[in-house]
Amino acid sequence: MPTDAPSAPITQDVLTLPRKLPASARTNIIGLTRDQLRAALIEAGCPEKQAKMRLGQIWQWVYFFGLRDFDQMTNLSKDFRALLAEKFEISLPEVVTRQVSEDGTRKYLVRIQGGHEVEVVYIPETDRGTLCISSQVGCTLTCSFCHTGTQKLVRNLTAGEIVGQVMLARDDLNEWPQKGAHNDATARLVSNIVLMGMGEPLYNFENVRDAMNIVMDGEGIALGRRRITLSTSGVVPEIARTAQEIGCLLAVSFHATTDEIRDQLVPINKRWNIATLLDALRAYPGLTNSERITFEYVMLDGVNDSKEDAYRLVELLRGIPAKVNLIPFNEWPGAPYKRSSGNRIHAFADIIHDAGYASPIRKPRGEDIMAACGQLKSATERARKSKRQIEAEAGL
Repeated sequence: MPTDAPSAPITQDVLTLPRKLPASARTNIIGLTRDQLRAALIEAGCPEKQAKMRLGQIWQWVYFFGLRDFDQMTNLSKDFRALLAEKFEISLPEVVTRQVSEDGTRKYLVRIQGGHEVEVVYIPETDRGTLCISSQVGCTLTCSFCHTGTQKLVRNLTAGEIVGQVMLARDDLNEWPQKGAHNDATARLVSNIVLMGMGEPLYNFENVRDAMNIVMDGEGIALGRRRITLSTSGVVPEIARTAQEIGCLLAVSFHATTDEIRDQLVPINKRWNIATLLDALRAYPGLTNSERITFEYVMLDGVNDSKEDAYRLVELLRGIPAKVNLIPFNEWPGAPYKRSSGNRIHAFADIIHDAGYASPIRKPRGEDIMAACGQLKSATERARKSKRQIEAEAGL
């Protein structure tokens, strides 16, 4: 672990929950697109002529006010509310544990259908609040510097499970507007979303697309597309589609300036190498200086942090409106790499900056609760496994 990790006490709430989520014959509204919800309402018995109006009413209650109880949807008739309660549910993933770092970062261990668990991280800053969400259970990319990548892929998350992460964070932050009260839309706690948690979002494209379109819908959570950043390791065939069907900002997990090193750090490079990836990025529809692509670059001591690497990176970026986020490596137990020194990181940043590209150095957040970039892996699950092993060895 890094020597500069905070050592202050960690706040943690542990909730007792059933190991398996109950099966339900009712349709969960969370994650349905507008078209899907309208069709479901008609199938449930809502007259087709009323379906569009009812859809708008339900949408606002669920995604603007955050209601979970149909009985509280007071502009709907009692009979229609009874129909909704019979045919539908409003269900979010379950929060198993909640940890709060000394710097205010919150990490949630969240249980989804089937008993699987993913992690969600909220990072408060002076001018924004960023929620880092997951798109898969585990990850298939096996990037060698990433702790999350050491967990095998289990399955894709549904659109409802992705939207649900945003909603449960708003629950915890008490951010839902109150009906009839003055609500300041500019004072949002969750003001930005980054798809940088567990998984590769572009390997779960349809569910990610539907979830983000729900989050961006102006009659609900209403986060603008420039408030959402999708991070990919370089799934080239889906990059243009991301711009066309989601329209959010794009970040690329880059991390190396030669194919030889990137093959080791980001194995997907063996399928779509640096040249192929950069060609796709240069063609990214609507790419402008106001909507630059973010290149994420983790700083690994003696691996990718030389001045020669910095100059090569500048050459690779030519013709692409870009900024480079330099990420001090967040060490984890058994990690094969070390964090670059501060002097080396700053020297690298200066070369990038002098070439005309923004090169902020990311401040590690939530290291004391293993919530920092690349550390998203369920410590709770590891602890359970160790306990089971201990009990088995003891014959319990």
